[in-house]
Amino acid sequence: MRHYEIAFIVHPDQSEQVPAMVEKYRGTIEANGGKVHRHEDWGRRQLAYPIQKLAKAHYVLLNIECSQEVLEELETAFKFNDAVLRHLTVKMKKAETAPSPMMKEVQREQERKAASATASSNDDSSDSDEGDDE
Repeated sequence: MRHYEIAFIVHPDQSEQVPAMVEKYRGTIEANGGKVHRHEDWGRRQLAYPIQKLAKAHYVLLNIECSQEVLEELETAFKFNDAVLRHLTVKMKKAETAPSPMMKEVQREQERKAASATASSNDDSSDSDEGDDE
């Protein structure tokens, strides 16, 4: 079996369906003896250029190990799924399991948002405490 990296982007209105789609693809891979080495959901991101008049899409990355028949089945599923706007399959030399640079950036953004949310909630509580001293 060969190793592949598959990236696909999903219509932003179908973002809720992404986990179900990934599970379906994972089931197809594993039912035929393949493995999913890495699954990354990058979320909704800005597109480099408009696709079907859309500015954003939901990005997903899979690193898999499967046979040629399973890969063809997956690519057919991508083609006939209207929610999948684009997909790219790249043959890899070995399985990639470490987080991708893009996933590291997504994690940094989430940490930044969480830190600013806790900072703003702390600011709100300190503002209400200041009025109690008078």
